[in-house]
Amino acid sequence: MNSFELLVALKHQGYIKTTRDALWWPRSRTFWVVVGAILTQQSKWENVEKSIENLESLGVDSLEKLATLRMETLVIAIQPSGFYHTKAKNLHQLATQILDKFGSFDFFCEHVSREWLLDQKGIGEESADAILCYACQREVLVVDAYTARLVKGFGYEFESYQELQAWMQEGVLHHFEKIQKLYSREMSVAEVYARFHGKIVEFCKQNSKGKVVDIGSLSL
Repeated sequence: MNSFELLVALKHQGYIKTTRDALWWPRSRTFWVVVGAILTQQSKWENVEKSIENLESLGVDSLEKLATLRMETLVIAIQPSGFYHTKAKNLHQLATQILDKFGSFDFFCEHVSREWLLDQKGIGEESADAILCYACQREVLVVDAYTARLVKGFGYEFESYQELQAWMQEGVLHHFEKIQKLYSREMSVAEVYARFHGKIVEFCKQNSKGKVVDIGSLSL
């Protein structure tokens, strides 16, 4: 098996939800991806959405407004996401650092590096790649615990995040012309990566029992 075969199997099953963003992550290409990448750590997305709604009710509609929000107010707003004191501190610091370093969200998306993101407090490999993929539309495939569990079901285990990511990306790049035909339209590598990760998450959420993924419905 390779990751291309996995993508084909997931696509034939109809993942992703049609009501989601075209790139799967809600509000892709906006600063909300940066917010969500921190808030979703050890939290359900439904709780992240509650936090985002709270922020919007406070008039937050940009990194600039987020950076000027009082810490006490920010803590209260993001409580649904859990670990709110730590996340509020990391979120405020990240928003401030982005504006200080890049001046604007658009310039950040164009010029930020993975290394810079990983140097920021509260940003690990998965969070950095989520920001690069869904906010900046870079050619980066996010791999997470769902990805590792799914491929483990087919007998594949990897020693590191980087090894799993490399294996996943290799299958897409090697069969990219076939993927274009599969979708019957031109797609960028970044879009394929975004949707592939989304398909994996959606499938695993619906077919998991604890930390075990039921792969019985996937025909490779």
